[in-house]
Amino acid sequence: MLRPVRRIVTGHDAQGRSIVLSDAPSPHLLENPVRPGRGLTDLWRTDAVPASNAGVEDGAGRPVTLNPPERGTVFRFFQVNPLSAEADLTPAEREARYAAAFQQMGAAHDRVDTSRHPGMHKTRTIDYIVLLQGEVTLILDQGEVDLKPLDVVVQRGTNHAWENRGSEPAVLAGILIDAEAL
Repeated sequence: MLRPVRRIVTGHDAQGRSIVLSDAPSPHLLENPVRPGRGLTDLWRTDAVPASNAGVEDGAGRPVTLNPPERGTVFRFFQVNPLSAEADLTPAEREARYAAAFQQMGAAHDRVDTSRHPGMHKTRTIDYIVLLQGEVTLILDQGEVDLKPLDVVVQRGTNHAWENRGSEPAVLAGILIDAEAL
């Protein structure tokens, strides 16, 4: 399971000087009940670009959804467990788990074509993804790319899935930014 992430959030005091507003684990660590061992934690969300740095509201203090708010952003860590963790599942059981996971994150509508992989999804975002730990494969409609730690993917609203063919969990950082529909 993805471990809690220490999150230091800065802000301003009444005189406009920089201060630490919080230094604590991220408030939402979502373990997926239908896909055990897989999880994500939102580190911050914004409701608009440009974002406001005023106030003391916790940008991650809201329900976890796959997509950022309209005209907003989300910054998160997520974990992809080894494929071997699902080796005992039938294809129908695996499909049901993926469908339930996307439903849980309010993203069932993002599963537009799962013919290549049950985790395929397409969001109206531009995503900056960095593999932090482990190995993972990016699966696209045409082709796949194996990633190693510190590889970066600029995901531009394409149908895709993540699959871990290694032996340890893969941990990725993602910054998702709302984008125009294609």
